[in-house]
Amino acid sequence: MRQANSTANSPLSTRRISPATNVLGSLRLPGDKSISHRYAMVAGFAEGTSHLSNFSSGADPHSTLVCMQQLGARVEHQDNGVIAITGRAGAFATSTAALDCGNSGSTMRMLAGLLAAQPFSSTLIGDESLTRRPMERIRKPLIAMGARIDLTDGHAPMTIHGGPLRGLDYATPIASAQVKTCLLFAGLQAAGVTEVHESVHTRDHTELALRAFGAELTRSKGSVRIEGGQRLRAVDAAVPGDLSSAAFFLCAAALFPEANLVLDGVGMNPTRASLLDVLRGLGVKLNVLQLSEQHGELVGTLQVVGSPTGLEGAEISGALSAQLIDELPVLAAIAPYTRHGVRIRDARELRVKESDRIALVAKNLRAMGAEVEEFDDGLNVPGNQKLRGAEIDSGDDHRIAMAFSVAALRAAGDTEIHGAEAAAISFPEFFDFLDRITER
Repeated sequence: MRQANSTANSPLSTRRISPATNVLGSLRLPGDKSISHRYAMVAGFAEGTSHLSNFSSGADPHSTLVCMQQLGARVEHQDNGVIAITGRAGAFATSTAALDCGNSGSTMRMLAGLLAAQPFSSTLIGDESLTRRPMERIRKPLIAMGARIDLTDGHAPMTIHGGPLRGLDYATPIASAQVKTCLLFAGLQAAGVTEVHESVHTRDHTELALRAFGAELTRSKGSVRIEGGQRLRAVDAAVPGDLSSAAFFLCAAALFPEANLVLDGVGMNPTRASLLDVLRGLGVKLNVLQLSEQHGELVGTLQVVGSPTGLEGAEISGALSAQLIDELPVLAAIAPYTRHGVRIRDARELRVKESDRIALVAKNLRAMGAEVEEFDDGLNVPGNQKLRGAEIDSGDDHRIAMAFSVAALRAAGDTEIHGAEAAAISFPEFFDFLDRITER
C-alpha cells in the first residue's frame, strides 16, 4: 500500500482528470478547516502562547491567522510546522486597516462575535464571492446584545462598532454553526448569560475549543449556554484531519469494487459523522481502525473497502441536510453511479455558499450527460447513469472543483475542471493526493 503525506500543490487554472481503474493507498490529511479557524481565533483571544500542529493548509484558515495578526496577536510559523499564537488576553488591538477575510465566511461571521465587545470599530471585508453571502443572520442577534453593525444591503463590507454587550437568549432561525459560534464568542464577553437554541444540532467544534481553552459551558439537548466574563488560557493542540476533505476520497474509493483506502488521523466528531452513516447506507464498507480523544475531539483511522455489489441510493433531507451541507456536492456528483440515485431536499443553504452549489451541480452533471431534477432546495439525481468526460465549471468554488474531479474518475473520457485552483481555498494538496491514490 502506498503511503502519502501532505505536500504543497501548484494550482493550475484547468486540471485534466482521466478515468481511473482503482483507488488504493494511504493518506494523512491536513488539519480540519473548521477546527483550525476556531483554534486560531480562540488562541488569539486567550492569554499566553498556544502551539497548534497540523493546522489546515487551506487559504481560509490562513485568512483568520492574518486577521489575528492585525488585531495584535503574534503568529509564528515554526520550522516544525507548528503555528505558535500569542494571544491578547481578551483585549485586541485596533487594526489600522480593514480585516480582509478573503473567501472565508467562517472568518467573517465568527470573528464578528469576538469583535462586537471590543471598545473600538472594525471593518471586515472579503472577496467578490464573500461579499455576496448573507450577513444579516449575525447582525440581528448581535444588535440584540447591544452591538452596532453596519452592512450594505445585508452583505459585507461589515463595520462593527464594538462596546459593552448583554447576554441573550436566542433561537437560531437557520441551522448554522457559524451563527452559534459568533454568539458564543460574543457571550463570552457579555454581561450575564448567553444561551443559543438550535432546532438542528450543528457541529460543536466551538464548544469543544472553548472548553479546551478553559471556558465553562452548559450543553443540553438543543441548546448551549455560556456565562460572560470568563478568561481563556493557551493550550498546545493538534488539529485532527479534515473529515470534509476525507469525504472526497471516501467517495472516490466507493466508486471502485476493488478499492482499499486508509485515511489516518481523521476527525470523527459525532456532529460530523452523519457522512459515514450515509456512506454506509449507500453500501460503502467503512472500518474505524483506531479511535482516541484530543481536547474533546474524537480522532480515528478510517478504512474504506470497495463493494463488489456497487452502491445503492440515498434520501437526504431535514436535519441530515444541514449536518451534511459541505458534503452534499460530492454525494450528488457520484449519484449517477448509484443503483437508485440520490435525492436531496431542505438544502437551500447551498444556494448561498461560495457559489450557488445546487445550480452548479446540476449544470455540471448535465454537461457530463446525466439527467438531473433541480429544486429550489435540492436535487434529484437518478441512478444507473453513465457519465462522459466534459468541461466542468467550478464557479471558483473549491467543493465543486473537487466533487467533479471525483465524478470524473468513472466517466468515459477525460474531464477538464476549469477554475481548479479554487481547491486551494480548503485543500491545496487535493490534486496531488488524488493522483497518489488513483490507478489508471
